[in-house]
Amino acid sequence: MPESDSSRFAWIEGQWADPVETDLTPDKDLVMEQILDNINSTPIGQVLRKIASLPEIRQEKVLSLRREITEGRYDLTERLDLALDRVLEDLTA
Repeated sequence: MPESDSSRFAWIEGQWADPVETDLTPDKDLVMEQILDNINSTPIGQVLRKIASLPEIRQEKVLSLRREITEGRYDLTERLDLALDRVLEDLTA
């Protein structure tokens, strides 16, 4: 099998074909399996895994904090710095 071609054509199923116009539907499952097998070894995969493990959003807490911010009873700058430090610490741990 030839390794490459100077045009945009690729070697698909034993012949040169235009990958843009070639239906690769039967191979989609295989490609997805390969992505899932390798996702934990990539930096983006590790970040996605950490995001997926985060707890659910507590809507009542979000509404309470919005109210405090609107009323000026919440020190946003200090809290954001603390939250950012915690997020960065979790991502690098």
